[in-house]
Amino acid sequence: MASPPDSSSTKLRDDKHLATVDTKDIAALDSPSASEDSGSEEEFEDLAQNPFLDADVAAHWKQVYEEAQYECRHVFDATLTWTEEEEKRIIRKLDWRICTWACVMFFALQVDRGNLAQALADNLLDDLGLNTNDYNHGTVVFLICFLLAELPSQLVSKKLGPDRWIPIQIVLWSCVAISQCAMTGRSGFLATRALLGLLEGGFIPDIVLWLSYFYTSRELPIRLSYFWTTLSLTTIITSLLAFAVLHLRGINGWGGWRWLFLIEGLITLTIGLASFFNMPASAVQTKSWFRPKGWFSDREVAIVVNRVLRDDPSKGDMHNREAITPRRLWEVLKDYDLWPMYAIGVIAFIPQGPVNAYLTLTLRSLGFNPFTTNLLTIPSTVLHIITLLAVTRLSEWKNERTFFAVLQNVWTLPCIIALRFWPGVIKDAWGTYALITVLLAYPYCHAINVAWVSKNANNVGTRTVASALYNISVQIGHVAYSYIYVEADKPYYRDGNTKLLAINILSILVFLLTKVYYVWRNKQKDKIWSAMSEAERADYIKNSGVKGCKRLDFRFAH
Repeated sequence: MASPPDSSSTKLRDDKHLATVDTKDIAALDSPSASEDSGSEEEFEDLAQNPFLDADVAAHWKQVYEEAQYECRHVFDATLTWTEEEEKRIIRKLDWRICTWACVMFFALQVDRGNLAQALADNLLDDLGLNTNDYNHGTVVFLICFLLAELPSQLVSKKLGPDRWIPIQIVLWSCVAISQCAMTGRSGFLATRALLGLLEGGFIPDIVLWLSYFYTSRELPIRLSYFWTTLSLTTIITSLLAFAVLHLRGINGWGGWRWLFLIEGLITLTIGLASFFNMPASAVQTKSWFRPKGWFSDREVAIVVNRVLRDDPSKGDMHNREAITPRRLWEVLKDYDLWPMYAIGVIAFIPQGPVNAYLTLTLRSLGFNPFTTNLLTIPSTVLHIITLLAVTRLSEWKNERTFFAVLQNVWTLPCIIALRFWPGVIKDAWGTYALITVLLAYPYCHAINVAWVSKNANNVGTRTVASALYNISVQIGHVAYSYIYVEADKPYYRDGNTKLLAINILSILVFLLTKVYYVWRNKQKDKIWSAMSEAERADYIKNSGVKGCKRLDFRFAH
């Protein structure tokens, strides 16, 4: 039976359900009037994949865009064609203009939320009169505030637009980050941790939403892998910077960690201010008083918009300054089809979490000095970048999420077994360091998961809330692992590693069960859709009113 000719056509194509296109439609469109460059083989292929070939479907979505006051509706063109070379050229321009700045902003996030690890190497805890449990409390306060801010931040972002809200976030949290240089005790430590969590929460799904305006669902995972590669590169850069800055200890009577918070906070504040000028609201809004020529020609704008809509027509069913209504919020919250992704978010990143959080403290306990400690964190970070990019590329190449994402927990399993049962842990400094380095070089699946949630949401409003909920689930996992390594379990953390081992095995099972669930749900939908007549399908597409992943003409990625 033919696949539905609407928003799911592209999605079904990803699952090997190719849309059936009437050759008369292609012939009618493949004419000089369709495009100034019509007639090439590349353009013919694009038309064959165009979900708007059906005139009724095109008319339906055009009406949807008009009613939603979608900001790019005036360049929607069901007959537009372009060459493969044009598309590659535009993607390169998007990568330079959009993805690169997204990575710069993520650098700002990671600097201000990750430099605590470098500060720990400079005796921050001793200077403030804190112990390991106080550090755990600070981590949990940050994470709880972070996850509490996720959804409200997304709602604000959807109302104001991520192009406005994200720069505001960066500027505000940079001011708090700078203020950490004046901390004097436990209360100041916990207060700044809380404020940083509240202001940084929601940033990641905000960025994902912004990127989704410019990239297709197949392109997004790779761009997100660059995003999280930035996290690792930031760790390397800040480790090297910390190596230099921590030598300032004693100047002006300050500890090196105070200089670290001041200098890095000023760096991220500069990025926040620059972001006001480097985040266009959409492809049709790159022209402004400070950028009179914009980033794209009129034809490039049309291609950027139409390629995204053909991949997912639902991306135009809201405009980028439209708030999420309470009803839509409730609909997403109770959408059980996305719950498996939230379950993955909760447990998938727990097994390696405590090992990473305690890396600098562990290296210090092994006898390494503060400066060597920061340098020793670099090798695992470099390996982490390589495995992250590799697993994300393979996932895109094979169009497979589950089996590549689960490699993260398959990788960490033998390492955690060794941490739990190897008698040389802590006693053999370099052996323990090597084991931890291998563990932390795991192939990070977060980029795959975030794009997976975005794709399975199948609607701008749903995507906005679902991305936040997924990130909240990840933060819940972070809160959970913050108390796995405790003071009484030092130095071997046998009890903590036993818990990590059990959770690691559970994570693998949850990934596999998620795939089983989505395969089953797709078969359910296939059965119902196949039983419908062509007229019933057409009526469903135009009149059903069902949105998001509940639509019968949508298939879940897995």
